[in-house]
Amino acid sequence: MTREHFDVVVIGGGVGGVAAVRKLAAAGLEIALVEDRLVGGECHYFGCNPSRTLLRPIEVLNLAKAVPGVREAVSHEEFDIAAVLAKRDMIIEHLTDDDRTASLQQAGAAVFHGAGRFTAERTVRVAFADQSEAVLTARHAVVVATGTRPYLPAVPGLVQARPWTNRDLTTMTRVPPRALVVGGGPVAVEGASILTGLGSEVTLLVRGTSLLPTWEPEVRDMVAQSLRNSGVAIHFDTELSAVDRPVTGGPVTATFQGHTIEVDEVVLAAGRLTNTDDIGLETIGLPPGGVVPVNDHLQALGVTGGWLYALGDTTGRARLSHISTYHGRLVAEIIVARAAGRELRDDELAAHDAGSVAQVIFTDPQVARAGRTERQALAEGFAVRTRTADYPGTLRFLNLLRDGFHGWAKLVIDAETNTLLGATFIGPQFSELIQAATLAIVAKVPVSLLRHAVAPHPTTNQVWDLLLAEESEFALLPVSGAQPIQRPC
Repeated sequence: MTREHFDVVVIGGGVGGVAAVRKLAAAGLEIALVEDRLVGGECHYFGCNPSRTLLRPIEVLNLAKAVPGVREAVSHEEFDIAAVLAKRDMIIEHLTDDDRTASLQQAGAAVFHGAGRFTAERTVRVAFADQSEAVLTARHAVVVATGTRPYLPAVPGLVQARPWTNRDLTTMTRVPPRALVVGGGPVAVEGASILTGLGSEVTLLVRGTSLLPTWEPEVRDMVAQSLRNSGVAIHFDTELSAVDRPVTGGPVTATFQGHTIEVDEVVLAAGRLTNTDDIGLETIGLPPGGVVPVNDHLQALGVTGGWLYALGDTTGRARLSHISTYHGRLVAEIIVARAAGRELRDDELAAHDAGSVAQVIFTDPQVARAGRTERQALAEGFAVRTRTADYPGTLRFLNLLRDGFHGWAKLVIDAETNTLLGATFIGPQFSELIQAATLAIVAKVPVSLLRHAVAPHPTTNQVWDLLLAEESEFALLPVSGAQPIQRPC
């Protein structure tokens, strides 16, 4: 067993952990990164990047078929699946992390490919595949960035049937002719979109009464209708009761609410578990198996001395790769400042992700949201007013982008400060609208001022025009077309 000393030890080499390591190393600190899988993390190899790569050709073909003069030139409606998967393989670097590991080492970090576990304060034992071990101690800090893994529900026969998770779906080498997708969240609807778009006969099983339960109701309905239009059979308010796969690799029989169907693969998208159940949190006074609560300096609550940090999915603040990256860079700045002896004020180098998180779901049409929904804002005690718009509406030029252009958007406005609390968009390429909303929320720009940010014509950004057309410096007074102010009960 070897013993090594570092300034900072980072457990978890996903996008957040890697972002922290790069910035810490650039500041001249001695850094160790511990990762028992691929350096780069879930998003790069099994999540956002490959799923978006698989969705992109579907998106492009659907657009081509909706543009006169192009649809006539698209003679083949079937994809070259081999080419689609080859592009995916290039994006995920053929499931190797050699280049990423080498890049971190060149930056000055030590990379340990093994399973990290706390054994004492600031001490992490790393177990390697060859049964050897190393003990790492941190002078300043340990950062937990272990992420999440797919949840497998306790259904008779499910484990034996070897269901797919997001990892299997995004790295598939063949498209199953028939697939059952279990779940109603973002991973489930994107997974169903991928499979039906590439030629699968898809059944979607949803435990709740709607898709995307935390989103605006109009979004849920539009996504459900779009999936149905593409051939997906959706069953709400139900769940798997039994699964049977008598022959390995053969057909799967799935039973739910009295129905039995045969498919080629079952795809699970029924939630995630936080990877903290086997990293020794109990040895430092924290309960294992859940999120690690943190303050706005990303320091773990309940640990004396302020030496333990957590970021990204591990904190439960937002399970999104871009938030993990943001946390990683921020936590590095915080550690560097404290290592230099600076005492940080509460608002100095504090995370500002609460209430401003942006997310995109790449269904067709695309769905994007920043900040709060109306229901969330009311639940948090805000008095709100809203603006909604259907598209193209009076923006008839949007029809030049594609036939059948249809979209919807909503702004949730703090009625007392006249600033934006949230924005939701659903429509063709509407994901490109969301950063403007995020900037407005973070900067607390009054919506009466936003109307002066004039979008160029003819672009999709003019979607904002219908939402802001009735805004003025007198927006807090009753305005024709505005929905009334609502206050929480």
